[in-house]
Amino acid sequence: MPASPRDLRLDFFRGLALWLIYLDHVPSNVLNVFTLRNFGFSDAAEIFVFISGYTAALVYGRVMRERGVVIATARMLKRAWQLYVAFVFLFVVYLAQIAYVAQRFKNPLYAEEMNILRFLDEPDVTLIQALLLRFKPANTDILPLYIVLMLALPVVIWGLLRRPNLTLGLSLAVYAGALALGLNFPGWPADHVWLFNPLAWQLLFVFGSWCALGGSEHLQPVVRSRVAVAAAGVFLLGSALVVLSWTVPALDGLVPDAVAELIYPISKTDLALLRFVHFLALALVVSHFVPQDWKALRSPWAKPLLLCGQHSLEVFCFGVFLSFGAHLVLVEVSARLLAHIGVSVAGIVLMVALAALMSWYQENEKRRGPDRTAGGVA
Repeated sequence: MPASPRDLRLDFFRGLALWLIYLDHVPSNVLNVFTLRNFGFSDAAEIFVFISGYTAALVYGRVMRERGVVIATARMLKRAWQLYVAFVFLFVVYLAQIAYVAQRFKNPLYAEEMNILRFLDEPDVTLIQALLLRFKPANTDILPLYIVLMLALPVVIWGLLRRPNLTLGLSLAVYAGALALGLNFPGWPADHVWLFNPLAWQLLFVFGSWCALGGSEHLQPVVRSRVAVAAAGVFLLGSALVVLSWTVPALDGLVPDAVAELIYPISKTDLALLRFVHFLALALVVSHFVPQDWKALRSPWAKPLLLCGQHSLEVFCFGVFLSFGAHLVLVEVSARLLAHIGVSVAGIVLMVALAALMSWYQENEKRRGPDRTAGGVA
């Protein structure tokens, strides 16, 4: 069976999510006001997790169909190990970066803002807790979530290939149970929990996998329905007004007290239902107006986003380093508007440059084929 053409929307919107995550990770960045989190209940994290589930299911679902459960599981566990190694590398280098800056500029607030004070006080215990994924510096939390989801993916794909709706239903039950019982993975110190609750966020990941393995075909009538798209648009507009009422004085008091008691808190940690519904509405509108053959996806201006989306792991890790560097510039060099714009644009340009370098390297390796004498592999 010939492989279906790559859906460039996945790379495009994952690249966009990485750009937005970078901007959101720079504290007090003026350009943050233009990111998704300021105009609705969900943000770039939902986009990233959904697309990660979708693409993982596309790749490993095909392997499980063609080569069996054992081979597919081995490959998924290998990917989880790669993610774990990336987290350890990110953790070590990120800590070194923050510790050096805090010492160099005699400012302990850097260590406090980035949540590494515990490491400086108890490096031995903190290192063990980090290896157990219980301790995570600021801005790195989504990577341990991804590791846990990849470890569970063999069971998820096995279930989706046999009983897709039942598997999605079980995922929904786990989500509902976690919210009802207040369940989450323990963090460190002992009174902490995971910022991204895997028992809740797995629903978005599994839903993405369900869509990739045939579920999206069942949703096509909804995607094509003007009534459904209009309803989604109204919900998105309403959520934008609610979120804007938190920061725009003219909209203060827009949400009645009775409604506020019903919808708050809109927890990111536990993927509050309103966040999930907001993402579904956003995905519905985008799917309706951005078809798979959208010509703009193959235009030159879309290339930077596509490149970042195709190398998401490396770009995300690099973006974490860059976000702290941008914060350093804004604090120690200049906090003017031009500096905010400069560090934001420079960070994105560097992320695109890394993605382009990774893409060039991959293409070069493909052209070399199996005869790789330079690396010592015959």
